[in-house]
Amino acid sequence: MKQRTIRQRVELTGIGLHKGVPVTLVLEPLEANSGIVFYRSDLGVSIPLVPESIIDTTMATVIGKDNAKVSTIEHLMSAVYAYGIDNLKISINNEEIPIMDGSSIAHCLLLDEAGIVEFDVPRKLIEIKKPIEVRDGDKFVRLEPSQKTIFDFSIDFAHPAIKEQHYTFTFSKTAYIDEIAKARTFGFLQEVNYLRSIGLAKGGNLNNCIVLDESGIMNKEGLRYPEEFVRHKILDAIGDMAILGIPLLGSYISFAGSHKLNSLLTQKLLHEEGAYEVVTASESQKVLEFEKAVAIS
Repeated sequence: MKQRTIRQRVELTGIGLHKGVPVTLVLEPLEANSGIVFYRSDLGVSIPLVPESIIDTTMATVIGKDNAKVSTIEHLMSAVYAYGIDNLKISINNEEIPIMDGSSIAHCLLLDEAGIVEFDVPRKLIEIKKPIEVRDGDKFVRLEPSQKTIFDFSIDFAHPAIKEQHYTFTFSKTAYIDEIAKARTFGFLQEVNYLRSIGLAKGGNLNNCIVLDESGIMNKEGLRYPEEFVRHKILDAIGDMAILGIPLLGSYISFAGSHKLNSLLTQKLLHEEGAYEVVTASESQKVLEFEKAVAIS
């Protein structure tokens, strides 16, 4: 397993979900060991993808530095993580990543267009060595040691279209595209006015979000998956875990997790002694098994 970047520069233009303004997203290759860097081209400010860069988790994961911020990074980072990309420059000319259709499939297609290049440099992983958990009442997010990378998520909404949903996703790029990438973000009609009053959801509509009224789903085309709501939660969780900068070897388990809890989980993981070990394939049989399971192409 080697470090990766993209083969060529690519871009797309869309609107932000929360601010509702046009923004152009540009992806460019970086050399090995560069990591993932966000760049506000309109402000000339670079923001590294590290847990310390997170400045807000209200309805989205937001990173920032100095006078610059980049909002709603989780869908793009979910796709970047799934494609095994370690080194990448992500430039935008406004403060929010384009929402596209509310899932990460457009970002996957953009990465397909960009292509992948491998360096002759080993890729590292964070191997979870002991359970780590963050709770907020009944809600929790947890990491546990595992031979495979698994995302196990449960939700329970008092809404007839959602109710209780559970999904277990064993990570691989192919499975991600088939099972997770097309799952859209969702919201409740009665919350829209409140969100817009605090400057959020201005770009949300039926083309980029599953919208629910009191009785059901307002989108005429219906759902893409039977459990699309919880699958989108997994999509978000993968993007939030990508803030660590290198992939996880372990199980992520959650009930009603959120961007806030995910951020607290990454911070706790990095600061708790003995919670993890950074390993390469040459150092761990588990990582060799991870390579076989992921089979990134």
